[in-house]
Amino acid sequence: MSVQTTPLNDTSRLCVHSITTKPWSIEIAIEQYAKAGVHGITVWRDALEGRSISVVGRQIKEAGLQVVSLCRGGFFASAEKTQRAAALEDNLRAVEEAAELGAPSIVLVPGADPRQPLEDSRTQIEEGIVKMNEAAETAGVKLSIEPLHPMYADTRSAVNTLKQANDMCERIGSANVGVAVDVYHLWWDPELQREIARSGEGGRIFAFHVCDWRSPTRDLLHDRGLMGEGCIPVSKIRAWVEQAGFNGFIEVEIFSTYYWTMDQNRFLDMILEAYKTHT
Repeated sequence: MSVQTTPLNDTSRLCVHSITTKPWSIEIAIEQYAKAGVHGITVWRDALEGRSISVVGRQIKEAGLQVVSLCRGGFFASAEKTQRAAALEDNLRAVEEAAELGAPSIVLVPGADPRQPLEDSRTQIEEGIVKMNEAAETAGVKLSIEPLHPMYADTRSAVNTLKQANDMCERIGSANVGVAVDVYHLWWDPELQREIARSGEGGRIFAFHVCDWRSPTRDLLHDRGLMGEGCIPVSKIRAWVEQAGFNGFIEVEIFSTYYWTMDQNRFLDMILEAYKTHT
């Protein structure tokens, strides 16, 4: 398979998640990303609160940016039936929001519940995605299952490897359901290269997220690093996803209380430099 790579100084495939520059409103993020030469934005749902979603979508388009994804749906698993029903309703709203925003896909954080076995959570996740996908297919919105690092297996995700996500996609059997490959969550997995290739064979790599794992890490949720700042072989994993046929946006997703306290324009400059140098 021939693989097209992007020159290191080219930001045409660079996407930044709105949560990465959390102190900025969505309006400021749109303006500043466009000025900096970022071409894509993944919008987190909290950034849309109190706003007309269609207006935000228009602002993104007029700035010359492309909406890459809406983040996030999921959290299907619960020992309580009423909570599972509420999660499904919220996910159906996410489908409506994605369609109104013009987002082609929704990133799904699967969820988990420590009150029940992981196997039960995985069954509920799969059932929830199947139900959600009926509305998503109608709306033309794809669903990306994002496996999370095992440290989050208690409450955030019972899907912890790309193999589990691939298996789930194959059981669901819909071309509308694929995976999000996030280096922060998957870099440790000895089967990662093989499972990325498997995802590519199924045409289901819908998203590729990058950042780095700082060592030592100061917080397991809010201490992600810039690419090149930690121990993740980001460029190697990028090569694997591109060899598997992925040629979409490369999405910078960084949760960092350290970087959120910094001047966000300076931080955005650092993101671009890290993207060009280490991605």
